[in-house]
Order: sequence, then structure tokens, then C-alpha cells
Amino acid sequence: MDPIKKSIRDLVIANRILANEGIVDGYGHVSVRHPLRADRYLLSRSRSPELVVADDIMEFTLDGRPANTKDDRPPYLERFIHGAIYDARPEINSVVHSHSESVLPYSVTKRPLVPVFHAAGPIGTRIPVWDIRAKFGDTNLLVSCVDHGRDLAGCLQDGNVVLMRGHGFSAGAKSLIQALWISIYLPANARVLTTAIALGGEITALSDAEAAHQAALDPESPAIQRTWEYWTRRAGCAEMLDEK
Repeated sequence: MDPIKKSIRDLVIANRILANEGIVDGYGHVSVRHPLRADRYLLSRSRSPELVVADDIMEFTLDGRPANTKDDRPPYLERFIHGAIYDARPEINSVVHSHSESVLPYSVTKRPLVPVFHAAGPIGTRIPVWDIRAKFGDTNLLVSCVDHGRDLAGCLQDGNVVLMRGHGFSAGAKSLIQALWISIYLPANARVLTTAIALGGEITALSDAEAAHQAALDPESPAIQRTWEYWTRRAGCAEMLDEK
């Protein structure tokens, strides 16, 4: 399949998956770096992820401008998250932004969000919290300009996940399926951790080495690809897998 067409198809599927798995609702978004131009990325126009189709996908420069200057469809306000992370991290090829409620307590308290079960290893063992107020004062907490995005990307540093105080999280990975994996298992891990905290006592988190072992799984391996097929079929997109 043509690489651009494949990237668009997979991005549509990813939108449907994240909606079906409850990671995004009417808000939130997922992008991929352009397969032929590292200085651009693909992202839907401003539309609820569950409804995204191929014709909704737009091409953006890293500063958040539509590559097609004649495309006047409204983009996502927080598209600056994506461009700033791609600009700061050349190895990242997919970004997800979510308002998942299960991670929010860890963005507004001093309790760190740490991985406590194996599938959550790729989230990392030290997840930073970005507070927009620290640099920009009182705002609506939205990443609505390039400067906001760059500050967020700086907080992410070399990790895969950054929590956003009172807002949600942003995640980046080397591939789309890895970004989905992180974004789906991060909220699941938050729920497990919250339950463990409620039980009381000491929490046993994954070690750095344990997390690294899980993060090193090959995204093209059968073990990971079967998850892509599973999520795709659950989201009602099975026929898209057969597109040529």
C-alpha cells in the first residue's frame, strides 16, 4: 500500500480504537508523523475521534500550520502538542492526547504514577507532571499555541508520557501501535494503582529493568500485532485491514 494512504488508514483506525477503548471521547486526538516528510504530521480536522474518516485527515507543519494553505477546515486547538513533540523528539512517530479521568488524580497530587503491572512497562517509571501555570500563569489549561507545546515537550524530556495538571496526558512513541499501547494501558495502570493505594500498605512498582524489558517488545512481533487486530476488530474496523 502507498505509505501515505497506509498512514491515513491506520490513523483512522487508531482514532476509532481510542474512542472504543474509552481513552478519548468527543475530545482528544492521535497523530502520526508524515511517512515521507519528517517535518510534517498527519492529524484529523477538529472532529470527535469516533467519527474520523480518511477525508478528515489533514497535513500539518511542525508549528501547527496546515501544509495546504487552502485547507480552511477547523483544526484541533491543541494540535501544538503534536508538532512540538515531533520537533523535540525525532525518534517519535506517533502522539496521543487524552483527558482520561483515571490519570487525573496523579496530575493534581504529589502521588507519582508508576507502573505496577507488566503491560504498563512502556509508560516508564518516572512520569513527569506538566503544569501550564508554572510558566504561563492562569489559563484555560489548553495547549493553544506553539510556546505551550514546546514547554510541554520539554517536560516530557526523553520519556513516553507526560501528565498535564488538571487536564490529562500526552504520550509519544516510535510507532502508532506503541502509542496506542501506552495510551490504553496507562489509564488501566492508574486504575490498578489507585485500587492498590486504597487497600493500604506498601506499593510494589515495576523496576526500571522490568519496565525496560516490556518497552523493548518489537511492535512488528506477532504478540503486538495480534493486539492491533484485536483492537481494530473491537472498534468495528475489520474491513479496513483488507484495504489495498
